[in-house]
Amino acid sequence: MAKVLVIAEHLGGTLNASTARTVSAAQALSPESIDIAVLAADPSAVAAEAAQIAGVARVLAVANAANAQPVAQVLAPQVAKLAEGYSHVVLPSTTFGKDLAPCVAALLGVAQVSDLMAVEGAHVFKRPIYAGNAIITVEAPADRTVVATVRTASWPEAAKGGGGAVEAVTVDATLPTHTRYVGLAAGKSDRPDLQSAKRVVSGGRGVGSKENFETIYKFADRLGAAVGASRAAVDAGYVPNELQVGQTGKIIAPELYVAIGISGAIQHLTGIKDAGTIVAINKDGDAPIFEVADIGLVGDLFTLLPELENQLQ
Repeated sequence: MAKVLVIAEHLGGTLNASTARTVSAAQALSPESIDIAVLAADPSAVAAEAAQIAGVARVLAVANAANAQPVAQVLAPQVAKLAEGYSHVVLPSTTFGKDLAPCVAALLGVAQVSDLMAVEGAHVFKRPIYAGNAIITVEAPADRTVVATVRTASWPEAAKGGGGAVEAVTVDATLPTHTRYVGLAAGKSDRPDLQSAKRVVSGGRGVGSKENFETIYKFADRLGAAVGASRAAVDAGYVPNELQVGQTGKIIAPELYVAIGISGAIQHLTGIKDAGTIVAINKDGDAPIFEVADIGLVGDLFTLLPELENQLQ
């Protein structure tokens, strides 16, 4: 039977919700056991959090000063060593997972399975191609370790209430010296994280300017939502790149997605197709976004948003 090792994503001593979603995908394999590996300078807090995920047998806590930052080239040799004895190594298909998984697969000498969205068998999976317009079935060799990234938008978070054992593990791996951590440049915000938020408000080219985008921020704060944007809004300089939602941005699956001034290009729709309820506000009644929206409002966003805010008070 399958034995699965999930590589935890965490930042600032907090476990990312993508890890619980990855565990859900691991559970679909009907494995003999699911373990989570936490690599950090001090993994204790994150490991304790990971142990609470239902279905997890063990949490392997790997403490190493070199793991203070999630540098793929540093983590990969350790993950490859941990992979011994496991049939599957799975990671979330986030920036973290997309960076680390190819390095692990290369060290193990296997081909990576990307964006796993459904499990047909222990070595047979479904994944999207052509911007999500087609789904293909892929089969990994049964005699090799499977290294896969999980399309987190396609899986729910695994329940809490587990009681996995936390084990301190020492990994004897040669770490590279040619790669080193220099610094991290990231925008700071009190709003929820875009990739794991349950509510997201996004603005598009129709917002008109960087200054006008303050309207989007204000409305998102009213809903307690994260803020996103279309590629057109990012390219126009209204917002930074990390807010981009879509095929070339972040793939998300919030319970509520509000698209404001977004026409609905296919690359954007790819990023929101798994959202629970989609609300669209656009003055063009023929915009493609209305074809996928559960609720559509046709009109000037600068007139409609203040009215909506008044209703929310």
